[in-house]
Amino acid sequence: MPDLPPLREVIARHGLDARKALGQHFLFDLNLTGRIARAAGDLSVGTVIEIGPGPGGLTRALLEAGATRLIAIERDDRAIAIQQEIAAAWPGRLEIIAADALTIDLATLGEAPRRIVANLPYNISTALLLAWLRRADAFERMVLMFQKEVVDRLAAPPGDSAYGRLSVITQWLCTVRPLFGVDRRAFTPPPAVASTVVEIIPRPTPLAPARFETLERVTAAAFGQRRKMLRSSLKPLGDAEALIAAAGLDPTQRAETVPVEGFCALACALDS
Repeated sequence: MPDLPPLREVIARHGLDARKALGQHFLFDLNLTGRIARAAGDLSVGTVIEIGPGPGGLTRALLEAGATRLIAIERDDRAIAIQQEIAAAWPGRLEIIAADALTIDLATLGEAPRRIVANLPYNISTALLLAWLRRADAFERMVLMFQKEVVDRLAAPPGDSAYGRLSVITQWLCTVRPLFGVDRRAFTPPPAVASTVVEIIPRPTPLAPARFETLERVTAAAFGQRRKMLRSSLKPLGDAEALIAAAGLDPTQRAETVPVEGFCALACALDS
């Protein structure tokens, strides 16, 4: 493995102070970055995609774990210079794309199987995930770090207070498995919240038939007034009573008690 300088030294040399506007919190614990890389499975085939690599701690771990084709997407010019040094140390294995990850269709990058492995910028993490879920069939797995409360929402079952729109959309298309927590003190600067690493694996087929856009509409209406019964919360969609009957649900149910398949049935009824 290349003999690269310590991350703190690299950061000082490149003036890479963490910027709040970019949602930057740097991870220096090499044991932790190695654990994240190992959670992504066999990296020797296909393409690994990292978002917002910053000083490159996770980038190094992914390469050390055997990634033969790693694509790093970074919008901060200071971090791009650091990534170029890492690319030179591992010739032919690291490609750097200077761009905002929200503008890139990751499903078109590299060869399958594709894995996304990242310590995500928390200010855009949910928007990124929803974009990737639209192309979920293009990815083998995602190993991502979010705020703990976001992972709680991703994994929440019906009836849980954290169960909501994000739970339904994600679980409809993927299995979700929280892996381990990360103390805020592991970062520089420490974020205001705890973090969790989660494994998200796209299903071979969605949990039930539905169109993505319609499912978004149904869950937006239902959880927009989550304390109301379905017969009230779904009124913006039209004839709520008819929709609920077509889906085989109880009109007195509240959104937080409806399983993913129930929302899919509502979406199909709305499209029929």
